[in-house]
Amino acid sequence: MTTAKSSTYIRFLNLLDALDRINPGKKLDSIEESLLDKIVLFSNAKQSILVGDLISLEELGSQATLHGRLKNLSAMGYINMISNEDGRKKEVVPSKAALKRYEALSKCLEKAVKAI
Repeated sequence: MTTAKSSTYIRFLNLLDALDRINPGKKLDSIEESLLDKIVLFSNAKQSILVGDLISLEELGSQATLHGRLKNLSAMGYINMISNEDGRKKEVVPSKAALKRYEALSKCLEKAVKAI
């Protein structure tokens, strides 16, 4: 038996799947999604997050894995890395494309909830 909450989530997953098919070249893996979520949350809270902070998130993977995923996010146009004054540290900020992605995700969620 499907409950209202689970069917809403299933509708949301279906909408996400449709969103991925519309934009197939920019599919993120789970590690990239987690990194981008953290970057957007920090940005939304008006806090800075550095590359070093992100690659030290052991729960998401090794430093090499996380560094590679940050490079992927940058190559896909989802993040920008901005050097500080002396160039030794880089702040990571979401790009316009990342913010547009989260707007689309929000619309999918709103659509799924309204369908109840």
